[in-house]
Amino acid sequence: MRLRAGRALKAWHNWVQLAKFCAVGASGYVVNLAVYTALLHWAGLHYLAAASCSFVVAVTNNYALNRLWTFRGERGHFAYQGLRFLVVSLVALGANLVCLRLLVAFGLDKVPAQAVAIVLVTPLNFVGNKLWSFRR
Repeated sequence: MRLRAGRALKAWHNWVQLAKFCAVGASGYVVNLAVYTALLHWAGLHYLAAASCSFVVAVTNNYALNRLWTFRGERGHFAYQGLRFLVVSLVALGANLVCLRLLVAFGLDKVPAQAVAIVLVTPLNFVGNKLWSFRR
């Protein structure tokens, strides 16, 4: 297992893929926070409901971009791969909601708390998608 991980870290294409994943994630991050803020402040949703709804919008954006660009060479059947992406994303959403709830409980304002929670969950999301959703 250590040899495999070491080889993966040395492979240039994995770093390029990670950079692409982060670029897509950055766009999803902006989408997520914009929708979250709008739902929180303008629609008056509870912060956890707003986080769940903004997640749906951001994950749709991320799946399309990751499928078309980041993991282009690993594209499988659209629905099958999409279902795996959704499962990984739901796990990431669960982790995000736990982080968000804890950060708010510790006194962080809701929008910055969501910004931090998204960043904390990104590695889990990448690994899940790299190793399962878009694996060769």
